[in-house]
Amino acid sequence: MSLDSKKGLFLLGIIAGLAAMVLAIGGNPKNMAMCIACFIRDTAGSFKLHQAEVVQYFRPEIVGIVLGAFLISLFTKEYRSTGGSAPAIRFLLGAIMVICALVFLGCPLRMVLRMSSGDISGYVGLVGFALGVGTGAFFLKKGFSLGRSYTIKKESGYVLPLLITVAFLVSLFAPSLFAFSEKGPGSVHAAIGLSLGAGIIFGVIAQRSRMCFAGSIRDIILLKDFKLISAIGGVFVVMLVYNVVSGNFKLAAFGPIAHAQTLWNILSMYAVGLCAVLLGGCPLRQLILAGSGSSDAIVTVVGMFVGAALAHNFSLAGAPASAATAEKAASAGGPGINGQIFVIASIVILFIIAFIGIKKKEQ
Repeated sequence: MSLDSKKGLFLLGIIAGLAAMVLAIGGNPKNMAMCIACFIRDTAGSFKLHQAEVVQYFRPEIVGIVLGAFLISLFTKEYRSTGGSAPAIRFLLGAIMVICALVFLGCPLRMVLRMSSGDISGYVGLVGFALGVGTGAFFLKKGFSLGRSYTIKKESGYVLPLLITVAFLVSLFAPSLFAFSEKGPGSVHAAIGLSLGAGIIFGVIAQRSRMCFAGSIRDIILLKDFKLISAIGGVFVVMLVYNVVSGNFKLAAFGPIAHAQTLWNILSMYAVGLCAVLLGGCPLRQLILAGSGSSDAIVTVVGMFVGAALAHNFSLAGAPASAATAEKAASAGGPGINGQIFVIASIVILFIIAFIGIKKKEQ
C-alpha cells in the first residue's frame, strides 16, 4: 500500500490521531490535545511576550513538530531551503491567522478535535473555514500568488529548528527565565517527554502526509481530489472513538474551552481559511514547512508568535463560555469588541491582499 494513496494517507492520519490521543490521555486540556494556535499562544506567553497568566507554558509539542518535520525531510532528502516570497505579507498573514484562530479558540486542527467530541460550535467553525478556503480557491483560480520562492543557502532552514531546540533546553535547565501558568489551560499539560515525543511523531506524519486542513478542502474544490482529506479523516476517526469510549463525547452547543457566539465562530474561521489558502497552508502546515527548510514559512511562524502575543496584549482573543455561579451569571463567551473589530478588519485586509496578488500576476 502506497503512503500517497487514500488508504495510505488515512493510515498516517490514524497514527497522528493516536499521538493526539496519547496527549489527551497524558494530561493535555480537553479538546486541546493538539492545537497549533493554542500551543503557540502558550509558548509566546512562556517567553513573556504576553502577560495572560493562565496561558503561559513552553509547549514541547511545538518543538517536536518542527524537529520531526526537519529530521524526516533530511532523511527522505525532501529538505529544501527556499525563501524570498513576500516576507512582510507572510508575516502579516501569519499574525492574522493566529489571532483569528484564537478568536475561535482553536486552529483548524483543534476544530476537528472539537468536532470529534460533539462540540457543535466546532462544526459551525468548519462552515466558516470551508467558506474561507473556497474564497481563497476562487482567488487562486484568478491567478493569485505571493510570488516565487528561490533556493537559498541550506543553513538558512536550520535556524528555526536550532533556535527552538536551544530555547526548549534553556527552559528545562533555567526555568526561572520563563513564565509558567499556575492555573488555567497553561497549567494543564502532559509530561514533557511524552509531549515532545508525540510532537515529533506528529511532525513526521504531517510532513510525510502533507497534512493541511486548508489544503485538503482546497484540493477538493479545485481538483476534485479527496486524497489529502483522508489524513484528516484518520485523525478525526481516532479521536471520535477515543471520546466515545472515554465518555468525553457530549453533543452540545459548545464544548470545554469554546464559546457559543455563532457569528464570530464563522467569521473568525472564515478569515483563518482564507488566510491559510493565501499563505499556502494552515498553521500546522506552516510549522511543517518551516521545519522542512522554507524561510518563507519561518517568517510566517514568527508572525504567528507575534500575533499570539498581540491577541492577549490587546484583548483580541475570544473567551470561553462559562456556566452560572453564585458570584456571576452564565456567559456565552466569545470575542469582545476589540476582537470583533479585528476579525472584520482582517477580512478586509485579506481581500485587499488577494486582489493585489492577482493584479501583480496579470502585470
